[in-house]
Parts: sequence; C-alpha cells; structure tokens
Amino acid sequence: MRISIVAVGRLRAGPEKSLLDDYLTRFDRTGRALGFGPVRVIEVEDKKNAGMGAEAALLRKALPKGAVICTLDERGRVISSPDFAKKLGGWRDAGRQDLALIIGGADGIDPNLRAEADFSLSFGSMVWPHMLVRVMLAEQLYRAATILSGGPYHRV
Repeated sequence: MRISIVAVGRLRAGPEKSLLDDYLTRFDRTGRALGFGPVRVIEVEDKKNAGMGAEAALLRKALPKGAVICTLDERGRVISSPDFAKKLGGWRDAGRQDLALIIGGADGIDPNLRAEADFSLSFGSMVWPHMLVRVMLAEQLYRAATILSGGPYHRV
C-alpha cells in the first residue's frame, strides 16, 4: 500500500525536517516487508491566502485516485498506537492501494473535505503546530510498522 502525507505548507530544513526524514526512513525499512511502500510527502501551498476552501481544492488535486482519505484533525478519533497499526493493516489487507493522510493549513481542514474523509485521526484535543504534526505522524507510521512486524514494544 502506498502512503502519502498530503500537507499544506512547505517544511524547510531544520529539526522537524530531520526528524521527519529519520522516521520516514525507518518506516520504509520496516514497512517494505509488510507491504507498505515508501511514504511520499506531497506539499501544497495556497500562495493567495484564499483560506480553507482554496487549500481544500489544492489538497484534493494532490490526492491519489481512489485513496483512503484520512484527515488529521482535533475533532477526529483519538486512538492508541496499536489501534492505528490495526487500521493501517486493515486497509492494506482490504486491498486498498493508496492511503492519503491529510494535514491542513493554519486554519485546519475545510469542513467539506473533512466530510469526504474515510477516517479522521486526532492526536488529542490540543492544537499542534502543523509541521510538528508531520513528525508525530511519521513516528506513528514507523511505530505501526514496528507493531505489525511483532516488534518488542507492542503486540497486536
């Protein structure tokens, strides 16, 4: 299953970018044997500052056709790491070819795009900086692959 992180904004060189790259490299090594392709990071940028609606249009254009759509949103479901691993494994085992994990801009994700999602995930009721959410998501992808491979910390 191919995985795309589709996000508003550009992540520049710095500690967040280094952490993101590290976790995505770890995920690639662990996930490949489990049927997960490397993660693609697709960045869109609304340079006109036209708001959530314009960002949603850019995000929609960047989504792989037929992908499972999962938004990262504070209104989404808070689940455990093992449950996230089960969800990824379930989509893969159901034959889904693509998963798109969407991270919105500073104002969040357009309500219409949120309504189109197959699933909405939350890292808690607090609002996190969007660049840090990328790192947290990459770490959870790596953790999910570790869990699915029977790693020592968690068992499914």
